Amino acid sequence: MSTVTAQAPAKINLWLSVGPLGADGFHPLATVFQSLTLYDLVHATTTSPGSGITLTVEGADGVPVDRTNLAWSAASLVADELGIAADVSLHLVKRIPVAGGMAGGSADAAATLVACDALWRGQVGRQRLMEIAATLGSDVPFMLHGGTAIGTGRGDRLTPVLTAGTFHWVLAAADRGLSTPAVYGQLDRLRADHPPASEYLSDDVMSALRAGDALALGSALGNDLQQPALSLMPSLGQLLTAGVDAGALGAMVSGSGPTCVFLARDRDHALDIAARLSGAGLCRTVACAAGPTAGAQIIDG
Repeated sequence: MSTVTAQAPAKINLWLSVGPLGADGFHPLATVFQSLTLYDLVHATTTSPGSGITLTVEGADGVPVDRTNLAWSAASLVADELGIAADVSLHLVKRIPVAGGMAGGSADAAATLVACDALWRGQVGRQRLMEIAATLGSDVPFMLHGGTAIGTGRGDRLTPVLTAGTFHWVLAAADRGLSTPAVYGQLDRLRADHPPASEYLSDDVMSALRAGDALALGSALGNDLQQPALSLMPSLGQLLTAGVDAGALGAMVSGSGPTCVFLARDRDHALDIAARLSGAGLCRTVACAAGPTAGAQIIDG
């Protein structure tokens, strides 16, 4: 047997503009992703011929361990691409909050793509892996890409963004989940009388990233899904207020929630904000992370 271990980062949306609901049932997006130094791991191990895919999970409850898990689908697609049987044991180590709006499931899929390609000594290539990733979900290509990027369409069409320096974040996960479809549905209801003309990017966010200016970025953060998330889970408002009171340069619901993110001046400032949020009793977990960081990559094997 041989084993390959890959990691993939969490992501946050520094900016998320949601266009009007389309005839295809999807909303076009204009978003700015950033990957953070909070990683899920995937250990992929060869198994005997005919054994198929098996999947186990460590560090989180309620994660599916069958073909409904994106990691399972990712392994199957790599095997199909290479023309081989998908005989592999996948063990996921979860560190990214589950159902937290930080694309943990997509991270697992991206890590599985690179792990299985390496395990089976394939040469699928990064571009083809990106194409496969897009079939798994709109967030998966960015989890392969990493760094900071503009996402358009459903968020899967990526354009790299040059940034200066490192940004330090505090991530506070609420004690219960939020359904992404429910948040989008609430957005449509809130917008019923004044739908937007289209999605758009923030010049202020882009300028702050290019300059490496955390103070400017903190005031420019934006998320169209924040208001519907707050209306469905008002306690998130208390959490955001607590972070601002703790000195955060900016505070925002991450994606469709329920994780809230807080921008700090530096690592020590982030640790101080995290300690104060931990003592406030308003969230389930608190973590510090920095960005941008690399996308899914092999770390052993």
